Amino acid sequence: MVLGLFGKKSDHPLADIKTAQLLLDDIPKTDSLKALQELSEWIESIREQANDFKLDHQWAVLRMFDQAAQSHARKLLHDYFPLQSLSKFQENRLWTLLDTFYTQSELCHHDVLTRYRDGAKGASAIKSDLPLLCARGIAANIGLLKMTAARYTLVDPSLWRHVAAYYSFAETQGIQSESVILYPGVNTSVAQEFCVLNTWYGTTSGTMIPLHEHITERLFSYLGKGLQIAKSYNGIGIFAFDTAQPTPPMRATAEATIHPALRFIEAEGVRQQLDGLVKTLEKGIIPETLNLYDAKYEATLVRDIASSLMQSLTLPPPTRRNPRRQIKVNLKVASGFFKMLEQTDVGLNFGADESEAWEVEDISATGFRSVVPLARAEGLKIGALVGSRPESVSHWGAGVVRRLSRDAQNNLHIGVEVLSSRFVGVPLIDKARSGAEAGMLGLYLNRPTDTSGEAWLLMKVETFAINRSLVMQLDDKEYLLLPLALIERGEDYDLARYRMMEQDVGADE
Repeated sequence: MVLGLFGKKSDHPLADIKTAQLLLDDIPKTDSLKALQELSEWIESIREQANDFKLDHQWAVLRMFDQAAQSHARKLLHDYFPLQSLSKFQENRLWTLLDTFYTQSELCHHDVLTRYRDGAKGASAIKSDLPLLCARGIAANIGLLKMTAARYTLVDPSLWRHVAAYYSFAETQGIQSESVILYPGVNTSVAQEFCVLNTWYGTTSGTMIPLHEHITERLFSYLGKGLQIAKSYNGIGIFAFDTAQPTPPMRATAEATIHPALRFIEAEGVRQQLDGLVKTLEKGIIPETLNLYDAKYEATLVRDIASSLMQSLTLPPPTRRNPRRQIKVNLKVASGFFKMLEQTDVGLNFGADESEAWEVEDISATGFRSVVPLARAEGLKIGALVGSRPESVSHWGAGVVRRLSRDAQNNLHIGVEVLSSRFVGVPLIDKARSGAEAGMLGLYLNRPTDTSGEAWLLMKVETFAINRSLVMQLDDKEYLLLPLALIERGEDYDLARYRMMEQDVGADE
């Protein structure tokens, strides 16, 4: 029992530090699912009963329980971001546990910060820990953003206000650059966590599949010391964050309205580090200090993501090559390779049209944007293949989802890159195989202006092989396809380039 603020004894089980330690010792060590759930509940209790505790006691108990939770959170993050898709049940269970933990951890850290600023009893005793408090609070928000990004959900505006509160408070105290051990083995600072959050989210939000977003966050955490904060725009800032009216990070430009509350994130140091990291990854080596939570990702995957970051951090930022036009057009949409195949003469079309209808908001030569109620695009992901056909057009085009975000009305904003305005179904033969296994169907991306002598093909996933040629039948002609490159691999498709050579149908290859 301890005395509360008003002199009464608290019956809360965490009111005594020894009792709190005994409760912590009883948390299961080998069952991370159960452990994280219990720890989240205790952290929630620390916040809800905060007025029963002096502030230094609340902070001491939060430190213990939050740190104990980290190994379990890392284990579940490892399980949540595998190379192979999870079942819906597994995904939902892991997501819920992680989202709940990061929510409760962040709220409790913010409560401690608020009580400190309000001069709660025991506040002076935690002054030396303020850099750690603010750094952990921002780190919890990175976890929250990661779970939000995994489902393309709307970020609660309070998150940005809390990020601004942690950083602004640290800055006013002059402690934003003070080195802290965030958790055992993790050295950082409030400024570094602030930079990582803004750069990672600004670079990846709504443009990457969850696995790539996760790896990108780990890369920025690894490279975080190369990020810097400036109070004015000097031409090398990548992102800007408004600490007075917090919203998601925005691209820094000279044309933006500049005011004293803006903080600019500079990434000159990161670009130099990235170059060295990519060279290391090209040798098949993943540095031990790059903490991927023990996940066995291929070095080539990490290298490809690191290389894409180099492009994202270029200055000046890339500009849109093709202007967008506001337009209202209804599209028939077929999601996925096999649904698209059904729209062709070679597909197994059983007569029922199961395609969705989307309304286009704006369009350019290379893409379009649609806003669709979530229920009509359930399960859609970045990197998904979509076929589209305007209501007044007879042929189908092919595209890939490149951007996804959700608005307050639970509508999905979908950005699609157009691969081709027309595709046709084609029979393919793999001469390296025999019997029924030799035959397959593909989608030939018919691009009339292309004189390269190449064929772009969409095929079932895992079909492309750099050492295997195919034979394609098109318009009563036969073509030998010599493999050039796999352009992209999605969940259900390969997009590949081939050298296209017309064959004499009567000739024996």
